Amino acid sequence: YQIPALMRDGLTIVVSPLIALMKDQVDALRLNGIPAAYLNSTQTYSEQDAILRDARLKKLKLLYLAPERLLGNSMAFLHTLEAFGISLIAIDQAHCISHWGHDFRPEYLMLASLKRSFPGVPVIALTATADKLTQKDIVEKLELKDPAIFISSFNRENIRYTVERKKGDTFGKLLAFLDKRKEEAGIIYCLSRRSTELLSEDLELHG
Repeated sequence: YQIPALMRDGLTIVVSPLIALMKDQVDALRLNGIPAAYLNSTQTYSEQDAILRDARLKKLKLLYLAPERLLGNSMAFLHTLEAFGISLIAIDQAHCISHWGHDFRPEYLMLASLKRSFPGVPVIALTATADKLTQKDIVEKLELKDPAIFISSFNRENIRYTVERKKGDTFGKLLAFLDKRKEEAGIIYCLSRRSTELLSEDLELHG
């Protein structure tokens, strides 16, 4: 949706479910010189007011919002958007609208009101995790009429999964694994908060 947002006149509204995801996207856009912003609960009132002022003055190309922010307070915010010159509505992580999806968000069910409030504005829904049931659900719940649907392969050639049997000195294996990747970043998942904290302490002791 970022290229269509730049090609079209006006502001693109991006509905996104996660604060971290919004921040990551906006930071990347700004690094490329694209005026983008997000509104969420981590910001002060004055920060949010400044962003809305920029949107009203047509200084932004993309504005990221959570569905709760967009549709809360009896949908009063939708009336605010009418002054922004909306050119495109992008619903990211669209599988969140589906009961069949793995990450259902009830607020996403209200997003059909966007099409009713902005009937002339195109809506694009995007997800990387939608089987046929979820695809059907997205179209129905967003009340999209005869939409164009584009599907690409689930196979991501840049991702590789390997599994190793957990036996013997697992912490030693982990240290050896990390030692070869000192300049890289990664995530270690644990089964509990306590085990996460203990592992973190042990890793810090080993530099």
